[in-house]
Amino acid sequence: MNLRKLKNEFREGRISKPEYIDRMHEHHRLLFEYAKFIKGTDIKKIEITDDFVIMTSRETDTRIVCDCQDKRIAPIEILNFDDYEKKDFDMILSLVHDGDRVFDIGGNIGWYSINIARAKPNTNVLVFEPIPKTYGYLARNIELNDVKNVEAFNFGFSDVEKEIPFFYYPEGSGNASLANLFGSDSVVQVQACVKCLDAFVKENPPGVDFIKCDVEGAELFVFRGGINAIRKHKPVIFSELLRKWAGKFNYHPNEVIRLLAGEGYRCFTVRGKGLVEFFQMDESSVETNFFFLHGEKHRDRIDFMVCPSE
Repeated sequence: MNLRKLKNEFREGRISKPEYIDRMHEHHRLLFEYAKFIKGTDIKKIEITDDFVIMTSRETDTRIVCDCQDKRIAPIEILNFDDYEKKDFDMILSLVHDGDRVFDIGGNIGWYSINIARAKPNTNVLVFEPIPKTYGYLARNIELNDVKNVEAFNFGFSDVEKEIPFFYYPEGSGNASLANLFGSDSVVQVQACVKCLDAFVKENPPGVDFIKCDVEGAELFVFRGGINAIRKHKPVIFSELLRKWAGKFNYHPNEVIRLLAGEGYRCFTVRGKGLVEFFQMDESSVETNFFFLHGEKHRDRIDFMVCPSE
């Protein structure tokens, strides 16, 4: 029973005051349970306002407005698992130079883009999120954190420029995709715009230094649509690659590795506080997040960050 309904039962005289107090306290005591529960996690504060629940990161002090339907956004993942992709995020901060131009493609509610912008205040972060509802949360979180070096765009990237249906999952906005990943009854089709990265970079100089790409299986098409910009500017690239999601688009993640290798890139995964080279994915591969560094342009970073061969 929800709290408002319980209060109405009391006001209508259907339950006594002592019973009402006791039953309400069973709900209220969860507040104190959370006060103990968040210890040891990266959430240091949970705020309840008239309309929103806002969670604050212990490590970065970033505040995020949470969608009550979404079970997989970063703050909820932190409550469940103590932190959120910490090793990958720490590596991103090691590879992004303060003053870089960063593209966050598939920005969701802004966890990565806002945290990068706060940690590197001289960066220029451009974040792209095609789903209108998710974009609304992204814009709200940018405003909430008062990050002036983040600019949000309500479109995605692919190898074509058009309006196209996305499959959006209210219970997991981060899984919104151009493919129906789960076949879930809760999926909602949403029309959204995609553009080509090549055209955007050409029309919006001065280029790009770092790309984070997480588009639930459609990564190959983002890179195909931006291959000229990648060839020209040679940004560091951080990308999610999953066999199960790529399979929904009839390709294998190794096609991304080969595409970028053809432009002089080497592929790496995080090990401890360094990087280890990754050559190709097979059925035994468990890695899902990958860093691509250009063999020539990023030689110094490769020499510094790559773990010695065992």
